[in-house]
Amino acid sequence: MDIVFGLLAAFALLLISALQGIALMWPLAGAIALFILIHLRRGYGLLILLRFCWQGARQSWPVFSILLLIGALMSSWLAGGTVPALVYYGTQLIAPHYFVLSAFILTALVSTLLGTSFGAAGTIGLALMIMARSSGMPQLNLVAGAIIAGAYVGDRCSPLSSSAHLIATVTDTRIYQNLKQMLLTSLLPLSLTLLTYGIFSWFYPLEISQQSDISRQIAATFDLHGVTLVPALLVLALAAIRVNVKLTISLGWGVAVILAIGLQHYSLTDILRFTLWGFRLESSSELDSILLGGGLWPMLKVCAVVLLSTALSGLLSNTHSLDRVGRWLRIAQQQRTLFAGTTLISLLSGAFGCTQTITILLTHQLVSRQYKQQGHNAQQVAIDLENTAVVLAPMIPWNIAGLVPATLLMAGPGFIPFAVYLYLVPLCNWLWPARLESVPVLATVQK
Repeated sequence: MDIVFGLLAAFALLLISALQGIALMWPLAGAIALFILIHLRRGYGLLILLRFCWQGARQSWPVFSILLLIGALMSSWLAGGTVPALVYYGTQLIAPHYFVLSAFILTALVSTLLGTSFGAAGTIGLALMIMARSSGMPQLNLVAGAIIAGAYVGDRCSPLSSSAHLIATVTDTRIYQNLKQMLLTSLLPLSLTLLTYGIFSWFYPLEISQQSDISRQIAATFDLHGVTLVPALLVLALAAIRVNVKLTISLGWGVAVILAIGLQHYSLTDILRFTLWGFRLESSSELDSILLGGGLWPMLKVCAVVLLSTALSGLLSNTHSLDRVGRWLRIAQQQRTLFAGTTLISLLSGAFGCTQTITILLTHQLVSRQYKQQGHNAQQVAIDLENTAVVLAPMIPWNIAGLVPATLLMAGPGFIPFAVYLYLVPLCNWLWPARLESVPVLATVQK
């Protein structure tokens, strides 16, 4: 009973912090302390519990370098003129009455090419968000929702996606067979999403007169030669030929730094300051509150949330705190459809796992036996994980899957109701399930 109390208390802390805008590191730290106290009362030693937290936290280390590189990339793209150029040319190419729809489509294309939701949100997503903010659009959460939804189109079904490879690995299936099924099961929700954003676009267009004034200010502040788009084109080209993501981001950062110094006339001291604290214009203009972001320090705050969330996950996993909850969920799953049970488990796993990776692993651990007992093959498990765990994790305000893109876009949890693709995928696949014929489990995994 004490575990249930702890889970409910932790959930309440996280929910309150998300609603009140409190930094998530504090409720996560409180939840860790609470579960340590609960397990001390159960007879665990303090050093053992701390070791469990350490084992979980170590899983987050590979993520840190990616997050920090993205923070540095964003500040360099702002200083080098890449993001201002994307905003400047984008305002001339995107029709005002199709802006929200364009935001979804462009982010979806970039995320499919890059294979990462974070990278898509931090590059083209940031440029689109700046366009919306500079136009005075009243519904910024709508734009953020469209961008984050688009970012997870590629995260779900790109051959470069780490989550797609993770699911193929844990389910022992072939990734390209999974991708085919993912595309088929996303046709209806994708069509409905395009229709929804098309309607939203018409009611919430860009204000052309304001946007033109912002474009003039950008042109007066930055040197917008075509070469300023090279970092963006370089990142897309390297991603297309599957160059390592860290090397791709590093090269994109390096080229943007050269442009910032040689073309925009910033000093090395300026570049260092932007890299550490984020880009901000010194001149007083409307652009001050629009063209800003990136930096290592803001991303370090996100890294702290990642570290604490994985530490909490390690503590819960190693103490088997969720075993009883898993049994209750399996009972509930038997009383409802299998997909609905998987959806419920994904939501709870996303709430307590706090990262997309843990959401996937925990959901698979809790549902795979039930799929096998009902005669479903491994690929059915993989597709249902893609249609639940992958897209539902960003819907949890404190889950890193949604927190990081929202932080990159300088948005809050208000984007969630407008990320329609993320809940249309599980909804459509629950109403019209696509069941695969049973086949033997594959012996090898194609990476």
